[in-house]
Amino acid sequence: MKKWLLVIRSPFLILSVVLALLGTSIAWYDGFFHLGHALLAFLGLLLAHISTNVFNEYFDYRSGIDLETQRTPFSGGSGALPAGLLSAKQALWLGITCLLLATGIGIYFVIVSGWLLLPLLLVAVICIVFYTPVILRIKWPEWAAGLGMGSLPVMGAYFVQTGAYNWPLVIAAVPSGILVYNLLLLNEFPDVEADKNAGRQTTPIVSGRRKAAAIYSTMTLAVYLWLIIAAATEVIPAFSLLGLLTLPLAIKAIKGSFQYEDMGKLVPAMASNVMVVLLTQLLVGIGYIISGAIS
Repeated sequence: MKKWLLVIRSPFLILSVVLALLGTSIAWYDGFFHLGHALLAFLGLLLAHISTNVFNEYFDYRSGIDLETQRTPFSGGSGALPAGLLSAKQALWLGITCLLLATGIGIYFVIVSGWLLLPLLLVAVICIVFYTPVILRIKWPEWAAGLGMGSLPVMGAYFVQTGAYNWPLVIAAVPSGILVYNLLLLNEFPDVEADKNAGRQTTPIVSGRRKAAAIYSTMTLAVYLWLIIAAATEVIPAFSLLGLLTLPLAIKAIKGSFQYEDMGKLVPAMASNVMVVLLTQLLVGIGYIISGAIS
């Protein structure tokens, strides 16, 4: 069991919980909630996330990147395949199986909630399947992670409850996209040399790590500014400003991103960034729940 938990990168799956909770919380605020649909949507998102992680492990191993990366708790892969705990074939079939199961759940929701979910699912599948082998070879690829494992899951979790999208939802989902974009961006810093040798064109490679740190910092601050403006214009409820409580962690991550040559400073920054990604979205979701409960 340990080797399977390792290859799916189980600690990182907390992101799926937070994304599903946020999308469902927004639906709750709008007066919609179906427990069965919420749990099934979470399962589908979890399977999709596992598939993404395992495909990444598989392609990184096949390309030889896993043998060159400077592994940290937040980057460089799990090490399960290079260590021989699983074969590449086993990992590939695990990824395919999880993706097929997630697709089945998606098809069910298209039938019961509406066909407008289908375009969202198609984009998500493209991001999952092609991210590592194709998208990472195109300049500035982090957008795919921000979209496929950030904004779209929030919107999907909302849609399965309501059968519709709206602009307040889109605006509320934007910070999730930025945060997951940043999650990938900062975690790429230690892998620059290995990724470059494999022909990848991540932002730290294309722009250099100093400019990438500036981009990361700008995007991080943009999340908080976005929340403030959205709340001030009453697009999102005022209690969603609970997400601002993670600002001290964000500042710590920003400072560490510019000290990328010192792993003793960069790794704690990466840890702070993970907490910013998870807690900001969790607190925004709690804000929606509180607002829905008292309105």
